[in-house]
Amino acid sequence: MINIKENEQLSIMNHSCAHLLAQAVKHLYPNALFWVGPVIEEGFYYDIDLGDTSLTEEDLPKIEKEMKKIAKDGKRIVREEISKEQALEKFKDDPYKIDLISRMNEEETIISCYSQGDFTDLCRGPHLDTVKKLKHFKLLKVSGAYWKGDAKNKMLQRIYGVCYETEEELKEHLRLIEEAKMRDHRKIGREQELFMNHELVGSGMPLWLPNGALIRKQLENYIYEKEQKLGYSHVYTPCVGTVDLYKTSGHWDHYKENMFPMMKVDEEEFVLRPMNCPHHMLVYKNKMHSYRDLPIRIGEFATDFRYEASGAVKGLERVRCMCQNDAHLFVTPEQIGEEFKRVVSLILDVYKDFGIKDYKFRLSLRDKEDKEKYFDDDEMWDNAENKLRGVLNDLGVDYFEAEGEAAFYGPKLDVEVKPAVGPEVTLSTCQLDFLLPRKFDLSYIDNKGEKQIPVVLHRAIFGTFDRFTAFIIEETKGALPTWLSPIQVKTIPVNPEFQGDYAKEVTNKLKEVGIRAELDDRNEKLGYRLREAQTSKVPYTLILGDKEKEENTVSYRLHGQKETTTLKVDEFVKLITEEIKNKSRRK
Repeated sequence: MINIKENEQLSIMNHSCAHLLAQAVKHLYPNALFWVGPVIEEGFYYDIDLGDTSLTEEDLPKIEKEMKKIAKDGKRIVREEISKEQALEKFKDDPYKIDLISRMNEEETIISCYSQGDFTDLCRGPHLDTVKKLKHFKLLKVSGAYWKGDAKNKMLQRIYGVCYETEEELKEHLRLIEEAKMRDHRKIGREQELFMNHELVGSGMPLWLPNGALIRKQLENYIYEKEQKLGYSHVYTPCVGTVDLYKTSGHWDHYKENMFPMMKVDEEEFVLRPMNCPHHMLVYKNKMHSYRDLPIRIGEFATDFRYEASGAVKGLERVRCMCQNDAHLFVTPEQIGEEFKRVVSLILDVYKDFGIKDYKFRLSLRDKEDKEKYFDDDEMWDNAENKLRGVLNDLGVDYFEAEGEAAFYGPKLDVEVKPAVGPEVTLSTCQLDFLLPRKFDLSYIDNKGEKQIPVVLHRAIFGTFDRFTAFIIEETKGALPTWLSPIQVKTIPVNPEFQGDYAKEVTNKLKEVGIRAELDDRNEKLGYRLREAQTSKVPYTLILGDKEKEENTVSYRLHGQKETTTLKVDEFVKLITEEIKNKSRRK
């Protein structure tokens, strides 16, 4: 799907279409007042105050019809420049425009307006030269939006739309929207009973249901096993920390607005932790280390809490309570390159297992001229950046450099993954940190018996289990590979009265070897049970009739297929066990 905001021509067209929408709404609802109508990645929206009138999706065709009527009339779009005083007079009856004008900088002495026929709106532009060019558009949905994004303000009505140059482009965009709906992990999560939300628990606080918890546990087991083989030591640390802990780390000054409010217990002030690095610094500091001990790799599946605006939370993808696949690697300066290479190799290994192919590495570097933002040690920065760049070159991975976008404490690597639909998402990350070890007075004894300060690599392979689960669900449309599926086999006797005992025997045999099998011997028609197994996207459905019972076989059907294959029970057990062991992905 094209990012309309980054395409200059489409951006101008969609902004012009937002004004066309506003004009049509003004024709149909004369008392309407308008806040802002920006271009976004998927098209445009306009926030509108309609007083006591509430719009629904059923109202959109009526508005579209009026938009087409205006476009057909073909009025020119004319720019006019006026002073701030003239603007205040021109829009004196519109509190939303008055607010915008009043908050403009003093330097903005000239304000631009755009008019098309009987409609004029405050706008910087640019716009098309005529509404006649706005032929291929679609209004998509209506939602609520607080004025200025503040829940204390009035709720406005937001209408979303999109506009393209050709009908074919518009149709393709709408197709991708429908595809995104089909892949939406929130929809699949409800259908497959993976997770839920409840207002009594709170926004952005998902509850993992048994099926979802099984998926998450498999992911945890998978990455734990890989990290163990690479020499990681896993720990458990508290979900809270004192305010002093985060003042020591520097997060209190730089990250306080993203934390949950402080709570006082006895004489101590605590906050829910937004990240785990301060805890891991203290784990390292628990005892003295020699250079021979390094690298030390501390990992944790850690629950963190961060404040996200209520309008930003989304299923498992954007949450306020998350579990990070986190680790902190303590190394000598000489070990940076080799340890970074291990992290990148692990990322590539994981992506191969999950069939993630469309991604790129973003290497964020410092701006050498900015001595205020970045920790001031030119030699250390140059050495670290060159090592990271060298590793990526040696591995032959596709990457690009982003100067001036490093963290203030060191360069970092993010992996931007292109999903099946929608914009790129960042999954994995690895960040070098020269500063935090100093803040916690960390050290090791070098080969000369002198104290030195280690360098820390912050890294997360999955990012968070929450976001990674959402990503995998959407990539597979919920048809997860067998090893990851909550239910791997559904056993269905054709007639439970006659093959029920055999079906139980087969199901129990599968369970005994660790296969997640479920028996469906309900008194329902065979076709109904088969359709339900397919709808729930169970990888294997076993259909057991008289012939299978007599010959000690199973006839299985893969998800999404109609053909059946018959095997001896032991052969089927071997087949699925190997598939699970190898984490194979069926197309």
